[in-house]
Amino acid sequence: MEKSIASTFFVALTAYAFGGWTGLLGFLALASGIDYVTGVLASVKEGQKLSSSVGYWGLMKKALMFTAIMLAHQLDVSQGTTIIMQGAIYSFLVNELISISENYGRLGLPLPKPLQDAITLIKSKISGTAK
Repeated sequence: MEKSIASTFFVALTAYAFGGWTGLLGFLALASGIDYVTGVLASVKEGQKLSSSVGYWGLMKKALMFTAIMLAHQLDVSQGTTIIMQGAIYSFLVNELISISENYGRLGLPLPKPLQDAITLIKSKISGTAK
């Protein structure tokens, strides 16, 4: 019975906070987890000492990212749109994917050339150096 109450509460909270769980939100959660794990692995490979404080703040950044998405959803609700939350998710997702690719590089793992080119293009557009 308690499992049922807990899962009902989680579903209700998710529906209120995000308007429901979408594939895009799930992809962001997956990318966020992969980014965290690959960041830790890259630090270990580079011989950096793991710090609980650094790890804590990394997780707090992830939590605040999802908090911003919750706020974006509430803006959408107030405006009768869905674009604000989707835009927030896409912007955080791009950042996570760039970070994962950087962690792969730190780990010495190969990235396909088209993916490297896409990341370079995205970075240049973000920094304003793209032509």
